[in-house]
Amino acid sequence: MAEPTVALPVVGRPAPPCRPRPGRTLTSRAVLVTCAVSLVSVLVTAIVAVPLAVRGAERRDQEALAGQARLAAEVLRPRLETGRTADEERLVLRLRNQGFDPYLVRDGVPDRPGLPARVVRRIAEGRNVSTRGPVEGRRALIEGRALSDGNGVVLASSRAAAPWRQVLPGLWLPLLAGLAAGVVAGLLLARRLARPIRRAAHAAGRLRAGDRAVRVPVEQPAEVADLAYALNGLAAALAASESRQREFLLSVSHELRTPLTAIRGWAEALADGVIGPTETADTGRIVLTEAEHLDRLVGDLLALARLEAADFPLEPVPVDLSRLVADAGRTWAGRCAAVAVSFHTEIPAVPVSAYTDPGRIRQVVDGLLENALRVVPPGASIVLAVRAGGPGPAAGGVVEVRDGGPGLTDDDLAVAFERGALHQRYRGVRKVGSGLGLALAAGLVRRLGGQIAAGHAPEGGAAFTVRLPPDPYLTRTSA
Repeated sequence: MAEPTVALPVVGRPAPPCRPRPGRTLTSRAVLVTCAVSLVSVLVTAIVAVPLAVRGAERRDQEALAGQARLAAEVLRPRLETGRTADEERLVLRLRNQGFDPYLVRDGVPDRPGLPARVVRRIAEGRNVSTRGPVEGRRALIEGRALSDGNGVVLASSRAAAPWRQVLPGLWLPLLAGLAAGVVAGLLLARRLARPIRRAAHAAGRLRAGDRAVRVPVEQPAEVADLAYALNGLAAALAASESRQREFLLSVSHELRTPLTAIRGWAEALADGVIGPTETADTGRIVLTEAEHLDRLVGDLLALARLEAADFPLEPVPVDLSRLVADAGRTWAGRCAAVAVSFHTEIPAVPVSAYTDPGRIRQVVDGLLENALRVVPPGASIVLAVRAGGPGPAAGGVVEVRDGGPGLTDDDLAVAFERGALHQRYRGVRKVGSGLGLALAAGLVRRLGGQIAAGHAPEGGAAFTVRLPPDPYLTRTSA
């Protein structure tokens, strides 16, 4: 039976761009928001401006009507006292042709019905009138001028009483123009805002595809400039990270190839019968040494890969660091003596308590000592020291490894615990390891809640200081 095939994703190929739904793009939303703001602005403007314009139109109409009423009263004053004449008829007709509705009051009686009683009463009392009210069933502006003996002239204008019809035709065009201008401005603004974001999205897609040379031009406003700086910084960081990763892989492959080459060479010699029976034991020891070296490299790589995992095995318990350092000193004293390196331990007379994983801390100490032994020349010294982290039993403990080797510069101290950094700097200059030991030691100490630092040793070389947390039981009892 044929096995089912599984489609694997193609790494490095950018995913096809998804087409945004209508109304979900930044441009469309900005246009909609701007249109809404423009519409609200137009409505608010109309709510405020239209009543003002209406009141202004009413005031102008009222003043114009008052002027006509005064003029008509002056002209008709002598005629009202002598009775109705042909001149009066012509003047009344002219006023009607101008859109006014004239009323002549003689002795307190209007010449025809339709005026409000209060208007007639005021004219009869000799008082002028300026008001609004119904005239013949229609709302109108009313201006009356009183003359002597209860006579007067009243002009009404129903056309002027509807100023909305005059104002609205002159306002809708400016309001519509303002709304259109808001829409156009919103469209231009949306395109201006969306352009750097689209450019940043395109650059991010190129970064995802593996192009680390992509850069986004920095332009205002400040938020867009921050986005450009962030993307450019990300591209530079990715390029630097990948460069370090390539260098690390090259160095690790070189370190793995060295024991593999030795093992393969001696294995081929054994297979070809070149090595005699008397040399077999020595050859086995050499192969075993190289295999152990290879096993340590693989173990360090696996530990580094699992170090950040949540299930990384740690078993912290109360530990006497003095005893742990003494046990390590007995092991390393012989190894140092075999290569003519002086080894010393500095252990206080009282126990130094800490809360940590003894197996992992011994792994850290062995790694630091192995790095020191690799670079220390014959005749120099290595010191393994332990001391309390401070006064009192609840201060934790400090383990220190110092050597009399070539040491580290101030620039080296800043990158000492970066994976492969020192290996890359000193490869081919002096003896170096794979670049994994210090990174692994730093990761283990941090996972255990401690601190690790690199510095200069009084012996002339490098000093690595590990601070471990105190035993919580001692902390509670001493509080």
